[in-house]
Amino acid sequence: MVDVVSNDTESALMVPGARNLITDVPGVHVGNAHDETIKTGCSVVTAEQPFVAAVDVMGGAPGTRETDCLDPERLVAEVDALVLSGGSAFGLDAASGVVDALRAADKGFAIGPVTVPIVPAAIIFDLLNGGDKTWATNPYRDLGAAALTAARRDFELGSVGAGFGATCANIKGGLGSASLVLPSGYTVGALVVANPHGSAVVPDGKEFWAAPFEVDNEYGGLGCGDSQPLRMPSNEKMAAYEAMSNTTLAIVATDAVLNKSQAHRLAVASQDGIGRAIVPAHTQYDGDLVFAMSTGTREISDAQRDIVAIGHAAAVCVSRSIARAVFNAVAMPGDILPSWTQRFSDAE
Repeated sequence: MVDVVSNDTESALMVPGARNLITDVPGVHVGNAHDETIKTGCSVVTAEQPFVAAVDVMGGAPGTRETDCLDPERLVAEVDALVLSGGSAFGLDAASGVVDALRAADKGFAIGPVTVPIVPAAIIFDLLNGGDKTWATNPYRDLGAAALTAARRDFELGSVGAGFGATCANIKGGLGSASLVLPSGYTVGALVVANPHGSAVVPDGKEFWAAPFEVDNEYGGLGCGDSQPLRMPSNEKMAAYEAMSNTTLAIVATDAVLNKSQAHRLAVASQDGIGRAIVPAHTQYDGDLVFAMSTGTREISDAQRDIVAIGHAAAVCVSRSIARAVFNAVAMPGDILPSWTQRFSDAE
C-alpha cells in the first residue's frame, strides 16, 4: 500500500476504495462515449450536486473551455460537470452537448428564469491516430451528450471514452482511474486521459515509471526494472506524425470540503503525479492540466495536515491512473502504435 506523510506509519496507510476508481468519492459519476470509426471519444465527470472546481495548467499547448471561471478570484462558485475529450479544438464541442443535456434536465446556475449549466472542458490531440476524421458534421456534441447519459459509478479503463484514441511515445495511451481512502476518512480519486509526448514506461523496458506507487499489482506488478532515468525514451509517436499531438488530462476529486483556492492547490499538487509517471512531462508539445473538484461532504478537521495529505494522495492516484490507462489499452485495427499488452506480449 501507500503511506501518507506521517511519523505513524501503522496508522497512516492509505488503501484504494471499493472500485479503485474516482467514483469511490461519494456522489461522483463518470460517463464515457466513443466512436470506433473516428478513433476518438469523450469522458464526463459529474456529481449528484454542483461542486467546487479549480484547474492548473502546466503544458505548453492546452486546449480548454470555461477554465477562466475556475480561478479563485472569479464569481462562479460551483460547476455542473467537467469534460475531457479527444478531437483537439473540435472536441471542445463535446461540452456543448453536455450543456444542452443538463439544461434540458433543468440543471445549472439559475439566473431568474434562465438556467445556465457551467461545464469546463479540456481536449487532447488524437486527430492523427489512424481513425477516419473526414466527418461532415462535428461529432463531439453528440458524444458529449452520450457520455453524460452514460454517467454512473462503474466504468471501464483503457481504450474507452476520451482515451479511446490516445497514444503515448511508443505505445497506446488510454483512460485510467484510481482511488485512495485516507486514514482520516477522506476519499480521493483521479481520472486521467494519457496521451503524452513522453513515455509511461522506462527506456528499453516494459515497467512503468509509476511502479513505486502501484497497489495490488494493478498494472502488472512488474516493479521498477532498470529505470535508466538519464536516458531519453524512444518516441515512435513523434516519428509517426508530429510532435505537437499530445496532452495528459487529469481530474482529481475528493469529498473533503475545499474552497476554490484550496481546490487550486490540490490541482497544483496533483501535477506531480504526471511528472512521476511520464518522462518527459509538461513539454511545450503537451497541454497537460489537472482539474480538481470537491463534492464537499466531509468537513476538514485539520486544514494544515489534511490538505497536504489529500494533495499527496491525489498525486499518487494520478500516477497510478496513468499506468492503469496504458496497461488496460487494447489493440484495434488501424492503430499507429501497439498497445502495452501487444508490444510486450510479442516481445516475450
